[in-house]
Amino acid sequence: MNTLHVRSVPDDLYERIQLMANAKNRSLSAQVITLLSQAIELEERRMKQAKVLNSIQRRRFKAPKNAPSSLDLLREDRKR
Repeated sequence: MNTLHVRSVPDDLYERIQLMANAKNRSLSAQVITLLSQAIELEERRMKQAKVLNSIQRRRFKAPKNAPSSLDLLREDRKR
């Protein structure tokens, strides 16, 4: 296993992590690993969702450039 050292952790953040660790009966290191894992999973899900949304947007119907606007078509239809 690798070792990760983090410097200059703000006191309030350290205390919050320590409180979470105590509440879950974990060591501080175990809690940090859990939080990092959860953050990475969340970020990966967000990236996947963004990719899917981008794919959906690319597949959306786009009218040709020379197609009349829907407003013009409605006006023409109402004139009949």
